[in-house]
Amino acid sequence: MCRLIGVVARHPAPVAELLGEDLEPFLELACEHKDGWGIGFRTETGLIGTVKATDRADDSTRLRQELRSWETDMAILHIRMASPRLAVSVGNTHPFGDEWAAFAHNGEIRPADVLDPLISPGLLKQAEGETDSERYYLAVREQIDQGATAAAAIASTAAAIRERAEAAISLNCLMLTPEGIFSYAEHDPDSEVIGRRGAGFFGLSYRREPDRTIVASQGWPQPAPRWQTLPEGRVAWFGRPDQGPEIY
Repeated sequence: MCRLIGVVARHPAPVAELLGEDLEPFLELACEHKDGWGIGFRTETGLIGTVKATDRADDSTRLRQELRSWETDMAILHIRMASPRLAVSVGNTHPFGDEWAAFAHNGEIRPADVLDPLISPGLLKQAEGETDSERYYLAVREQIDQGATAAAAIASTAAAIRERAEAAISLNCLMLTPEGIFSYAEHDPDSEVIGRRGAGFFGLSYRREPDRTIVASQGWPQPAPRWQTLPEGRVAWFGRPDQGPEIY
């Protein structure tokens, strides 16, 4: 399992500055989620850039340099806890995507190849690694390439996974596009992970301020009403810090 955080801001600034007081508590989660990190951010040209590595996030000099270097108004950050039998490699590290999207997932889908029939052969060949998470993204991307909106593509892919998978422990994701951050929260309340970790382990919450909005996995204090929990089974879009989220 993994941890996710995203930010949408009114004005561009280094990613570390945009995440502010939430950055260090988030990185401390790498004591357990230690199998790599990745950043997706909107560039000054309006496209999506990504950088990722396999070292432990809270000990990574490179990560801190990247967080200080990239100035943006939208970004997501992922720290990985590798699923059993999946290698710790750059190809398996989130986010996945290209200049139009960066996709990060927190959960597990079994078996991973259950999504392959939802992805065209040409797109499937572009996979960097072996993860269920990347296939989740490619299935979403397949829908977008066929004309679906990002929100509709995430929702329909989640429904297809529920129908086909033997287990969908969590479908939580953040997807950064040039238009904003899309989030989706859904987990299996009867999974063994919930039994071990507690009901809040797969929650996604957001905090809105005048100049920025943060959306994140749980794992450090996020008290209400400052933080609000996103509804399960719904796509949320964060496009401006002073609006939304829009729930689909």
